[in-house]
Formats: sequence, C-alpha cells, structure tokens
Amino acid sequence: MSGQPIDTNCMTLTRFVLAEQRKYPTAAGNLSQLLTSIQSAVKAISAAVRRAGIANLGGAVGDVNVQGEDVQKLDVLSNELFINMLRSSYTCCMLVSEENETVIEVDTVHCGKYIVTFDPLDGSSNIDCLVSIGSIWGIFKKPDDAVYPFDPKIALQKGTNMVSAGYALYGSATMMVISQNNEVNGFMLDPSIGEFVLTDPKMTIPKAGAGKKNLYSINEGYENKWEPAVLEYVKSKKVGPKPYGARYIGSMVADVHRTIKYGGVFMYPKTTDAPMGKLRVLYECFPMAYIVENAGGKASDGTKPILEIEPTGLHVRSPIFLGSSDDVDDILAIMEKHA
Repeated sequence: MSGQPIDTNCMTLTRFVLAEQRKYPTAAGNLSQLLTSIQSAVKAISAAVRRAGIANLGGAVGDVNVQGEDVQKLDVLSNELFINMLRSSYTCCMLVSEENETVIEVDTVHCGKYIVTFDPLDGSSNIDCLVSIGSIWGIFKKPDDAVYPFDPKIALQKGTNMVSAGYALYGSATMMVISQNNEVNGFMLDPSIGEFVLTDPKMTIPKAGAGKKNLYSINEGYENKWEPAVLEYVKSKKVGPKPYGARYIGSMVADVHRTIKYGGVFMYPKTTDAPMGKLRVLYECFPMAYIVENAGGKASDGTKPILEIEPTGLHVRSPIFLGSSDDVDDILAIMEKHA
C-alpha cells in the first residue's frame, strides 16, 4: 500500500467527549450528547457551505433579522440545523439564536438542563466571496430553581456561569474548537472518514511577542470613529523596530482563531455610531472570551473582563478586546490613562 499509513487509533471528537465524561463518574452524559448534536449540525453546515455556489445557496433571502442585517440563505439553513439538532438532543431547555428575536423554547418531552446561545453562521456576508466563516456557541446550565414554563430571563447569565463554549471554522478545512474543563482543544474534519479528529490538543495562545507574528486585528475603516485610547494603541503598534502586522478578515471566528494560533490581539471597540459596541454578548463575546481565557489569554470590554458582564437582554452588545494577556493589558493601561 502506497502513501501514508492509516491511523487506526485516531482521537475523534466523539471519543474525546466520552473520555472527558468518564473523568466524572456521576456525569449522566448530557453534555457529551449535546456536543455530539452540535457536531452533527456543524457537519451539515460545512457540507452546505462547500456546495453553496453550486447549489445556489449564496445571496440574501430578502429579509432582515433582529440585528438589522440582511439574512443570507445559508443563515436560514444554519439556524434551522442548529435549532433542530439541539431541540432533538434531549439536553436543552432553551435556545438563544442571533437570528431569533425571542428565546426558542424546548417542549417538555425534549427538555433538558442546558441553555445554548449561538450564532449559527458568523460572517455570513462573506459567503459569496468565499471568505472563511463560522459558527459560535456557548452552553449554560439552567438555574436549579427554574420551573417550566421557563422565564426567558434564565438565559441572561454572566459568562462566568458558562460550562462549555466552542466555534466551528469553515475555511480551507473545517475545524471545531471546544473549550471545557479549563482546556481548549481543536478538531479538524477528515472528509475521508466523516469525523472530527483531534489535531490541536490543549491549545494555548502565545504570549505577546512570542508568537509566529506580532499581529493586531481591527477594522481600520472606522478609525475616525474610535475613542482616543484605541487610536493611540493602534498607532503605537505601527512604530518601533518591530511593528505589529495588521490582519483583519471580517469574520469573528476566523480573526479570533488566527489570534489564538499566532498570538496578538483582536479588537472590536465601540464607535461614535455604535457607542455600546457591535458584537453581541451572549453568543459572540461570551463564548470567544471563555475560549481565549481558557487558552491562557484575556478578554475585556475595556473596563472589566467580558465574562463579568451581566447581560440585560438577549441581543445586547459590547466592545471587546481579546488575545494575548500582555497585549490586552497594554490596551487597558492606555484606556485607564484616558479615563
């Protein structure tokens, strides 16, 4: 037989979550079941993304979502896949989606103990030009004293209550990055066997200056709308013997994944047009902050850790600065100086 030998003992995502479950003898396996359902949704979305141009799944459907954004065809499909897979997993009691104005309730027959917040297709405006896009999710437990029918407010928990979070990246390959138990692990989809295989165990974000590159990521088109502290920080990265490189894709999943792999900082600050920030707390900021912090980095809204935010609504927004701890500390020092 020619070529590389086949690995007959590869660590698939399914094996991994079962092994994690075995570490806790009292665990009922609900979280493992939930992650398996998310995995199924991601596989289906990945297949749809690969065929979008051929199957005429690109473009908008003509609707505008609760965020005021044009709804893409793949947005609708991805949202339905997440909802259907999570509802039928018997592990969730409530879902919060970027695409739905109100919470999505789960009937008593399928009801479980977890609340899942998700952006089913992050960066979907990039679909038609084949730029990397992704999915993001966060997992919380419902309060012990919550009774059916559940008050939607039980979804408004601080990020410190999260038990797991993850994202899927649909790029040159499809990858799932999952964080739980203070670890971050990356799994790449092997299309030859249809399974996610562990390729990036115990991911850690490089310290400032220790990565492959010194990078900052921000949409510089809004420079004239930034607050002075952000402008000062970005300008400081462009001078000196080793200036930082600028990298910005416009899909949060892709930008944050690169930041975790290479180090540096990702910033989406408030602007004069968006004084509360642009990214949504429950299903964008919280999951990404949870992942970055478990990878040894830091995430802040400019004044406090992102995970300490107490959301007042399902779709509230926040500025966010995340990445290598020292880089984020540099920003916070400048912001404190300007306060």
